[in-house]
Amino acid sequence: MEIIRYAELKAHPWRNGGGVTREVARHPRASSAQTAAQENAWDWRVSIAEVSKAGPFSAFAGMDRVLTVIDGELLLLSVDGAEHPLEKYRPFRFSGDAASAGALPTGDIRDLNVITRNGAFKGYTSIIELSKKRAHPVFEGQFGILLQGQGTVSPGTAGRPAPAADTGTEPVPTAPIPTAPTGAVAAEPERVELNRYDAVVGADTATPEILGRGFLAVVSIDPAAEAGSD
Repeated sequence: MEIIRYAELKAHPWRNGGGVTREVARHPRASSAQTAAQENAWDWRVSIAEVSKAGPFSAFAGMDRVLTVIDGELLLLSVDGAEHPLEKYRPFRFSGDAASAGALPTGDIRDLNVITRNGAFKGYTSIIELSKKRAHPVFEGQFGILLQGQGTVSPGTAGRPAPAADTGTEPVPTAPIPTAPTGAVAAEPERVELNRYDAVVGADTATPEILGRGFLAVVSIDPAAEAGSD
């Protein structure tokens, strides 16, 4: 089970001084020798940005973007001259080729960005309310990012091998297997506490399950062939 801790992510200042970006994940991952000229040499990226000043956003040619305000009240986003008021927790998709800029009528904001290369991947962001009783699974190709409140995560049972079926034949004798005392309850998997903006990396084996109270962003990155025409 992999957790990306927000507190450990490096902040990269924008060239125009309007904010900073913390990269959560990208594919393929950057090498230490990667140059500034190759900084967009990836097929998808998930990041969290702090926007403190109005101004233009970077262009991402040949890419698709999903932007979600996750802290603050409002981002007034201009895309090719059309204004779009983006409220908190309302994902908005637009082209990375478009000329875009942001204004901050109610003050600083923080946003979640999912950027995917057209023809290779398609990104989606959903905001869900967590439950303390019903765990939310995070599958392969997904990230679960705690936006607000309290949450814990543990490896689940999804994807684990099922018990062998009863064939009706006598088993081959093996060494004795210790059994739990009568009435004993199987131990619950250890739960790991999440901090705000920590990201849980999804898996289809021992699928991570998140419990809590608050809001979770579920980011899905689908190969373009599976995304269909949506």
